[in-house]
Amino acid sequence: MRLPLHIVVARRNVRPFQTSHSGNALCKAASRGMIGNPVSRMSRHYSSDNSSAQSPPPWTQHRLNATRLGKSNDEQLPKSSTQVRRAYIALGSNLGDRVGMIETACKKMSERGIKVRRTSGLWETEPMYVLEQENFINGACEVETSLPPLTLLDELQAIENDMGRKKIIDKGPRNIDLDVLLYEGEVVNHPRLQIPHAGILEREFVLRPLADQPLTLKAPWKLTQDYLNELPPSPSPLSTITPLGPTITSLHALKANRQTQVMAILNITPDSFSDGGVHYHDDLSGIISDFIRNGASIIDVGGQSSAPGTPDVTAEVEIKRVLPVIEQIRSLPAGKDITISIDTYRSSVAEAAVNAGADIINDVSAGQLDPEMLSTMARLGKTVCLMHMRGTPETMTKLTNYEPAGLIPTIAKELLERVSEAEAAGIRRWRIILDPGIGFAKTADQNLEILRRMDELREWPGLQGIPWLLGSSRKGFIGKITGAVKPAERAWGTAATVAAAVQGGADIVRVHDVKEMAQVAKMSDAIWRY
Repeated sequence: MRLPLHIVVARRNVRPFQTSHSGNALCKAASRGMIGNPVSRMSRHYSSDNSSAQSPPPWTQHRLNATRLGKSNDEQLPKSSTQVRRAYIALGSNLGDRVGMIETACKKMSERGIKVRRTSGLWETEPMYVLEQENFINGACEVETSLPPLTLLDELQAIENDMGRKKIIDKGPRNIDLDVLLYEGEVVNHPRLQIPHAGILEREFVLRPLADQPLTLKAPWKLTQDYLNELPPSPSPLSTITPLGPTITSLHALKANRQTQVMAILNITPDSFSDGGVHYHDDLSGIISDFIRNGASIIDVGGQSSAPGTPDVTAEVEIKRVLPVIEQIRSLPAGKDITISIDTYRSSVAEAAVNAGADIINDVSAGQLDPEMLSTMARLGKTVCLMHMRGTPETMTKLTNYEPAGLIPTIAKELLERVSEAEAAGIRRWRIILDPGIGFAKTADQNLEILRRMDELREWPGLQGIPWLLGSSRKGFIGKITGAVKPAERAWGTAATVAAAVQGGADIVRVHDVKEMAQVAKMSDAIWRY
């Protein structure tokens, strides 16, 4: 029997995020003609570089015809199937290592033949129903499975049991919680299972993760603004959570009063544009200790310069440069808890660095220069930074034409492609940080435009909730504007760009002059993040 089902579920966020930048961004968007007809606005965001044809908005409403399965007993539900079906699983935890629990559950699903195709971000939420418990993190994943609905539920509950879940209080604390939200276009009404999940429309912590994903059911579930907008306001606005390392506070990209993280640049190269040769020696303990004492929460270690015209080195040379430094950082008392990032576009270097103690993989090419990089990132399970760049360091200066769509829409479109490729490779969305690529395939004027319009990138459909890193430190456009020829003399100009980055919503600033820029970031936080 086919029944019309008038349910529409979120594909992108429409209930406005409550951030300190929203009013400013709205005014800017209105001045650029981005507020008004929603179809034309979204078509502009999703138009192709090679065509003037407009794409339909991604949130068009549909009426879904769904198949009702089973009313009250197991006999009415299919027991087995060879057909691969799509389903959406809710993920939740509020005990122990919450991110670790959810990642373990995803791994166990894959081990049981339930293929995790992509994930949402993770959203931190206050408890609902039973209020006297710790905050939850909630997410959702799209899976492929040949299991029928009840068997899928059995497998999810087996995973919960394997992970030691003990249900003492209904809707109470739990180390892992897995629920079937949607299963193809089917409706299941069974004593053990209801699909669509009965709580979808009243729970923002379910709708938000679903909104992160392009739903790919055969009969598409689409967004109307009503469900998110009609929910009562949350006591505290929801925010995504992005882990950086085991001992540092995670990023909360949508929290208005979040603290900007300072990433110290530690180039172990003889030819980097600003500090080539400065750190090219054996004992860096004093420099590392100064970074940490002066306010760095992340140290970004690089062994290959990406400046135009610098010679390429082999992966073996790069590994030989960076591994002793990572080991030295970890050997220092102050370095045991610092987050270490490896700045590389090579998968072999990334893997060696992670094995030595790195927490983040920072790839200027977003996986474009090494075909093994994205799959390696996924397997290692660390947080990754995907930067916008075109071509290679040798060719990028010739690739600065962003017509016809313009700079910001084109960067957003190309980063959406990078995010999609990363997710397809198995990288969890909650492990992704983005970088607009100041100085990489950008002119001086384009770098300035990025700094002016960072808030638009943060709020771009499909990129919302992902944190941003911005690296403008000592770069050539600062020297061009200020007249500071030597990179080491560009601290004042860098300070202005760091303040602009914080105002625009950057979560991490990557800098050479740690002491000075940490103060700039702290003051900027006091002005704009309160």
